[in-house]
Amino acid sequence: MTPEDRRKPRDPAQTPEHVDASVPDVVDRRVGIDRRDLSTDPTNLERRRGPGRRLTDFVKTAEEGEMNREQYLFLLAIDAFKRVNHKTFPSWTDVLEIIRKLGYRKTMPSELNLGSRATDWTEKSNVPSGVNKPAEQREE
Repeated sequence: MTPEDRRKPRDPAQTPEHVDASVPDVVDRRVGIDRRDLSTDPTNLERRRGPGRRLTDFVKTAEEGEMNREQYLFLLAIDAFKRVNHKTFPSWTDVLEIIRKLGYRKTMPSELNLGSRATDWTEKSNVPSGVNKPAEQREE
């Protein structure tokens, strides 16, 4: 039986009544388009390494269990947020709130290629986080 034959639905006339004829016997995941062959626009977020691509020291030390001060401070802030708010998994909005309360601001142009889906901006380094303000008082 070839992979193409496996994808074809069975002929209902030749199928026993207790078997769903629309479901193929076996689906081979190896047949089809390999996701690694798909060409996508690079975003600068790719973690896969190919020939000649090495891990940065920043990523390598973190993956080996050694954190720098910045990574450790972020970990402590996330842990404190989870304990205080009784949350096992903070939402992305929660994570952004924590990052802004740590003092991070968008002061540089983005190094990511997100296409036309997002508009980049910058802000002054000394602006308040805007996290605890009511929505009508926040500057967009």
